[in-house]
Amino acid sequence: MRIEIRQTPWDDAAGARLRADQERETLERYGADLEAGAKPSSDSVALFLTAHHADTGEAIGCGALRRIDDTAFEIKRMYVVPQWRGRRIGGLLLHALEEAGRERGATVVRLETGPLQPEAIRLYERCGYREIPQFGPYVGAPASVCFERRLTAPAGTAPQGDTPVGSARADTAPAGSAPA
Repeated sequence: MRIEIRQTPWDDAAGARLRADQERETLERYGADLEAGAKPSSDSVALFLTAHHADTGEAIGCGALRRIDDTAFEIKRMYVVPQWRGRRIGGLLLHALEEAGRERGATVVRLETGPLQPEAIRLYERCGYREIPQFGPYVGAPASVCFERRLTAPAGTAPQGDTPVGSARADTAPAGSAPA
């Protein structure tokens, strides 16, 4: 099975559906909207990516970058549809977001998740993220756990503004217990 990662407009219908599903799942876990700070929007995100099944075109995951400062981005709205979890799609999205950040001059990416999302925490740790003190709007937020990953420039390359678009093979094993 091949997965395509595409740059998608923020207001794209499939992307909007994925973000709504992500928000609904978060509300179910926490019982309330506990998101600290401004919600991401078309004005605040630098890039929005969606993951698609290459054969059917079905949108099955998403993630966005929001600039923090000249050298850092925050990853927002990471989500993989539940029946597609456990197939390394979250890792593909993270990698594509990191590459896009690197191409835009970032040396670090940060993110926030919550303690009731252990599968997301495992994904981030497996992908080389380390827990950090809460940053920005998350300082003092009891339902926030923050992570970051330092980026290194690929050997022999210079930052570019190209959009990451591509495909990769994802694990085709049955969905397991490790979402995103």
